[in-house]
Amino acid sequence: MPIYNTNIKEEELKNKVARDYFADYDSTRIIGNIDFCIAIPQKEGDFEIESLLWAESKRGNKKDIYESFVQLILTIGKARTFDNFLPPKFIGAFDTEKIAFLPYYNIIDVFSQNDFNWNVTPSDHETKEFRLLYDKVKDDIERGILPYRFGADDKELHSFIKKNFTFSRKKLSTIRINKNNFTHIYQKWLAEVKPSIAIDWEIAKKEGLIDADFYLADILSEHNVSLREKLFVLLRQDRYVYNIQHKPTGAMSFDSVDFNDKQKNHTQFWNRYDRPPKREYWDYIAARRDLLVPQDVRERKGSFFTPKRWVELSQQYLSEELGENWQDEYYVWDCAAGTGNLLNGLTNKYNIWASTLDAQDVSTMHDLISANKLNLLEKHVFQFDFLNDSFDKLPQPLRDIINDEEKRKKLVIYINPPYKEAPQYGSKGQKAVEQSAINKKYAKKLGQGNRELFAQFFTRIYHEVPSVVLAEFSTLKILQGPHFVDFRNFFRAKLGRFFVVPADTFDNVSGNFPIGFMIWNTDIRENFSSKIADVYDKEGNFIEKKMYRAYDYCHYMNEWAKLYRATSGQTTIIGKFPFKGNDFQNQNMVQIVQPNMKYNEAAGQFLINLNNIHIACIYFAVRKCIPATWLNDRDQFLYPNDSWKNDKEFQTDCLAYTLFTNNIQSEYGTNHWIPFTEQEVDAQEKFDSHFMTDYISGKNRHVKGSIPDFFNQSTTSSEQCKPLVFSPEAIAVMNAGRELWRYYHAQPEANPNAAFYDIRLHFQGRNDKGKMNNDSTDEQYTELLATLRQNLRVLARKIEPKIYEHGFLLR
Repeated sequence: MPIYNTNIKEEELKNKVARDYFADYDSTRIIGNIDFCIAIPQKEGDFEIESLLWAESKRGNKKDIYESFVQLILTIGKARTFDNFLPPKFIGAFDTEKIAFLPYYNIIDVFSQNDFNWNVTPSDHETKEFRLLYDKVKDDIERGILPYRFGADDKELHSFIKKNFTFSRKKLSTIRINKNNFTHIYQKWLAEVKPSIAIDWEIAKKEGLIDADFYLADILSEHNVSLREKLFVLLRQDRYVYNIQHKPTGAMSFDSVDFNDKQKNHTQFWNRYDRPPKREYWDYIAARRDLLVPQDVRERKGSFFTPKRWVELSQQYLSEELGENWQDEYYVWDCAAGTGNLLNGLTNKYNIWASTLDAQDVSTMHDLISANKLNLLEKHVFQFDFLNDSFDKLPQPLRDIINDEEKRKKLVIYINPPYKEAPQYGSKGQKAVEQSAINKKYAKKLGQGNRELFAQFFTRIYHEVPSVVLAEFSTLKILQGPHFVDFRNFFRAKLGRFFVVPADTFDNVSGNFPIGFMIWNTDIRENFSSKIADVYDKEGNFIEKKMYRAYDYCHYMNEWAKLYRATSGQTTIIGKFPFKGNDFQNQNMVQIVQPNMKYNEAAGQFLINLNNIHIACIYFAVRKCIPATWLNDRDQFLYPNDSWKNDKEFQTDCLAYTLFTNNIQSEYGTNHWIPFTEQEVDAQEKFDSHFMTDYISGKNRHVKGSIPDFFNQSTTSSEQCKPLVFSPEAIAVMNAGRELWRYYHAQPEANPNAAFYDIRLHFQGRNDKGKMNNDSTDEQYTELLATLRQNLRVLARKIEPKIYEHGFLLR
């Protein structure tokens, strides 16, 4: 039995949970916009709140507790609470029935995403950002969550709190550094210690030195002496040293940096913290230097870690493609190695080279080699700017392989290159990321694809290291992207084994699209046309196979629709939609709205009238009835064959689907999309327009020239006057819609001209942000709406095979 009443207010619930389970802790702290905070009780000498739990609370019984976690993560990320307060050991979520905990380090990577918009309302669960974040972290939460039911699990819950919410420490005035808080402490270090380091940071950055290297030297130290010799910068008592060179004579040279305040700020700052962290955290902190890299530098590089499961899977595919002895028969070069995680698992260190843009990453790899965490030779790890440096800078053994035609055929360039894209002209974003010597050299060949860094990598490899095996992680733009036509014209190679995975399984990526691992034999010249890929889910489970095609010689759906668009002033315009892309990633942007509503006007508009309403409904239903997923994100809608013209049932199915999924709103003008008569729905007043019921009954389709010749090649004038015939599935939708309309018109203040959007708004209302609520308290409305949506899903499944049959999509 739950111990809390589901009807109590949220504040009362928080007070009761604090009293019943966290009485020994400080639950009075208000930290940013976080609902519930549990902290170590402060004593004299403590300078900072040390939290144990940040939690999201919900009144009632929240069925999907993952949503509460996502709302909390958005709250933390939006305010960057971790910049001002020490992060907790756990985050959590609770309602009147249950409470759940998740170690904070499970979600720390989320806050370093390059391309995520944190400026949304965390409590709005319908934003694109909320759903993207939900999809990204749900699996991590499922794996790490620790749930308990109030009352039923009290013994286990009290035991968990007692064991994990400890606050004994050898010095109450110091805080131990761990993998939860090292990024937070870095933010404070930037404000208090960095200004006291006597260096010109702008000049330092040009030389590859960033403040994070000095910070790592500090935290991985004891008594002001860095404990890891392979760090790029080392702390040596009262100064930092770097560029350490060991001379043949045994002497050592280095550059050094002092403090400009006699180390006063540095000493006072580190008096607050207990250094070094536990030994078990050293490798993690050193390897996750990317979490400390400034945003502008991270965006310029566009790089991110390859998850371990995809590293292992890619090496399995390489073994299947090249043979089980491939590591002894081939050489391997990762020319965008970062800290070398893509090379983990490879065994023949004598055949492997790793290069990276940053000297600091070289130092990290050398450190991992010394600690037996990376199976490479130190001499095979080197700094190299692949898009700018000459191959003359390569180690001689690697140059010998590249210069030998036969050995070069046994070279595997194995990379997860940077994916940063430069903005289009006039748009906002990081500028000039694409500028490089390779871009200047091959810009004409690359065309619009030159804005992508990874395409520049592949271009240099193809032209300057010919005949190699290219094993790479990248988006599928090189296979399908319209801007990559020029790239595909010159990049002629045989694509071998290949798999795709969700992009948001990679650090710093939040988009809903696929990333592929592709093995190319550049010694075999052939144009890419199509290839079947293996598809894996977030957990690494094989789920299906999918065909990917180049669409270089195809015509697109927007080209087809533009032939039939109306012009303003011709006849009554009843609606419009924008020409927004030809793929699934733009599905949400395709909406039918009122003619005078401003909506995506820059994309170009399809104006709808009597002559082309069937075309509009076909276009809309085809673009909307198949859900957009990460897997079909780049699939293109195409110019159909002519078979749709004689498929009357397909046309009326699309009409029925569109009538109950459009975004017409009566406040913007006359609603011409009411699919029922006043008598059918017991309306309280006459409708302003009978356009749709006249159209369905045939009353307004007899006008000469009202239906274009292309549409009625096989239709006689007498047939044009007959009522449209609907399939059983479409009739079920119409019947369900009629019941919903009838219930709405029974309401005292019903608007006789209400559109579907208006009806939903009436029953669901708006939240405090002005957006329509997700549900309604009116149970009968909720049931009627659910019935309509279920029938729409059935109709959509009926339409789907016709989309392929008529050529709008290719299987």
